[in-house]
Amino acid sequence: MNVKSKNIKEEWVDPDDVPEVDEEWFRNAHVYIGDTLIKRGVGRPPIKNAKEMLSLRIDSDVLEKLRASGKGWQTRLSKHIKEAVLKGTL
Repeated sequence: MNVKSKNIKEEWVDPDDVPEVDEEWFRNAHVYIGDTLIKRGVGRPPIKNAKEMLSLRIDSDVLEKLRASGKGWQTRLSKHIKEAVLKGTL
């Protein structure tokens, strides 16, 4: 027995209705060479003090308490470390 598929019609878009590409479009576009992004288009500006990814070994009991404190524990840990460094208590 053949099962009929639902009659789904895709809306046709006339290629002549595509907006014209102008200088602003090219100014705001990402530029790639192969798969490498060379110039990022308009978007979020670069962060002056960007955070850096690192690996850190922490005692399991400390890590357990941090995770138990809920969502955002990594941010709170960073804040506490920063405060300790700025106070010179390390």
